[in-house]
Formats: sequence, structure tokens, C-alpha cells
Amino acid sequence: MSSRAPAILVLEDGRVFRGEAYGSVGETFGEAVFNTGMTGYQETLTDPSYYGQVVAQTAPQIGNTGWNDEDDESRRIWVAGYVVRDASRIASNWRAERGLEDELASQGVVGICGVDTRALTRHLREAGAMRVGISSRDTDVAALLQKVRATPHMAGANHVGAVTASEPYTYQAKEPRYTVAALDLGIKRNTPRRLAERGITTTVYPAYAEVDQLLSGRPDAVFLSNGPGDPATADHQVALTRELLRRKVPVFGICFGNQILGRALGLETYKLKFGHRGINQPVLDRHTHKIEITAHNHGFALRAPESGEFFETDFGRVQVSHICLNDDVVEGLTCLDVPAYSVQYHPEAAGGPHDADYLFDRLIELIQQQEGAPTHA
Repeated sequence: MSSRAPAILVLEDGRVFRGEAYGSVGETFGEAVFNTGMTGYQETLTDPSYYGQVVAQTAPQIGNTGWNDEDDESRRIWVAGYVVRDASRIASNWRAERGLEDELASQGVVGICGVDTRALTRHLREAGAMRVGISSRDTDVAALLQKVRATPHMAGANHVGAVTASEPYTYQAKEPRYTVAALDLGIKRNTPRRLAERGITTTVYPAYAEVDQLLSGRPDAVFLSNGPGDPATADHQVALTRELLRRKVPVFGICFGNQILGRALGLETYKLKFGHRGINQPVLDRHTHKIEITAHNHGFALRAPESGEFFETDFGRVQVSHICLNDDVVEGLTCLDVPAYSVQYHPEAAGGPHDADYLFDRLIELIQQQEGAPTHA
């Protein structure tokens, strides 16, 4: 017989799911989304890109491998709430230091288990991502629905300031060859790790750093990280990126950073119906004509240019270099006349496939091409 408190999940369209409290007992609100990854729940929970979102896992059992302090992708759990079907009763992994539910409870994350996540996912695929509330404090559906409908939408939300670093910090490569200045829009720890493996020392700057601060150490390139919220609100970062392009500083962006580069090049962004969240998205790399299986976490996308694969910008010609084979969403850009490129997915892939790891090597190639060229002026 279960000792868990009853809990309810109420979507803004009135759909109700009942279950039991998981993690912290309480009440929480956010945007309901689903993640299709069969592994990597710890990395998902600690990904700052999920700030403001209630994440439902489509994998039927969650918590099997427990929790350890090595796999965190940031300093804390960022999801607004957590939804699972079958909460594993035990953790069985030699790296586990404690249980998942213990960690959720200690960080005050309100969740719900015993939910038909398949039905929830099918509903979100049909109706789209929407606002949601979870409560294990009060199971009055009408009262919770009223609160859900009073919460802000994700469209128009500026969440970068909530997740960014407060001060710059440096991740040192053991055998440094190059330096990168990273704009922290919600950066994951595996990104500077991947860069360090290639001899790149990364200094991470807060999201609202000015261009002169970002370039004060004369970095060889600038990295625009992943992050949460609506890219249409990132005017400061877009203006900064335009200045980097004007100075011909090498730029590499991922996820939110891809959208910022796209906006700097004149493209618009829009909200996807239910987004891409998981570790099995097929993407075509038009440079190599290879198909990569990639890790995604985005609810917004760049609107494809009317001219097709190639388009003209204030900074010269640009190619839509990557597309998603499921729905033709723009998944990457390559500037042909200035040193900049980006992808919408996660080449650091923690957890997930490593098909796109070569994109970090492409950054080194870009830096080497620019060596000796006048930049930062």
C-alpha cells in the first residue's frame, strides 16, 4: 500500500492526470513538455535550458541509476516540475550516491509519478506544449486550473538572466592551444569539457556581458551557449553577436546560440508546436551529406529563409547547413563570408549520441583559418 500523497496534474486546456507525489510535496507551474530520451535523466534535470518547464519523461521507468555528483550539467536542477510513470523503487548503479527522488526532494522539485505519460505525450503532440500545474498539496482541480491559466506563457519569456553565471569563470585545458570566450545563456558543463579535450581554455561570461568585456582577453573565438526562454527577447545578445560578426571574430553557437546567430543574420524565430526534446533526432549535415542522430532541447526555431538553402545578409552569404529530417526545421547555419557557424542541437550530447562531436573540431579549423587575420578591431 502506497504511503505517497495523492497528486494531480492539470493542463491549461482542462485535461487532468492523477498520480502520486514524487520528490517534494507542494505545488508548481510551468510549460508542459516531454523528453523522449531513454537515458540521461540527470543531465536533463540539470540542463538550464529546461528552466520554467515541467518535463514529462516518455521512458516508462525513471530513477533506476540513482543520482551521482559527476553527471550534473550545472549547479542545480532547473526543471519547474517532473512527471514520470513508474518511479523506480531502488537505484542500481555502481556510480549512484543517492536516489533520484531524494535529490528532487532536497532541491525542492515538485513531481508526480504514476501518470500515464504515454497519454500525456500524445495529448501534447496533438494540442501542443502548454501551461501546466502539479499539486500534491491541494487536489482541487478547478482551483489549480485557475492558477495555471494565470501563469505566464513561454512565448515572450526572458529566462536567460535566471540561469546565467553571476561572475566570469575559467575552465582550463591541460595543454592549452587556444582560448574561447563563452557567453553563458544556460551553458552545460560538458561544453567546456569537450573544448578542453581539444586544448581550448574557456572563460565563461554572464549573458549580459558587453562585447569589450567578452573580448578583453583576446580570445580566439566566441561561443554562444544553449539556454531557456524565447530567443525573440534576446536583443542584447543579438546586438553583441552582430558586433562580433562585424569584427570578424570566429563565432560558434548551439541551441539558443543558433537562434541568436540567426537573428543577428536577419532571420526570425517562432515557437514550435511541441518542440524537439530527446536524443534521437535525425539531422542532415549538408556539408558532408551525412545524417547524424542528435540530442535536442528546444521549443523555438529559426524561420527558414524564403530563398531556400542560401541567403544574403548584412554580413554576406549564409547557408542553412543542417536540417531536421523529421520536419525540415532549420538545424544549423554556416556563414560563408565571415567566420561563424551554429547548430540547433547539442554536440556535447550529455546524455546522448556523439555523432555531432566533430563540430568542436570544426571550431579549431575555423580558428586556424583566422590565425593572422585582423580581428577584434
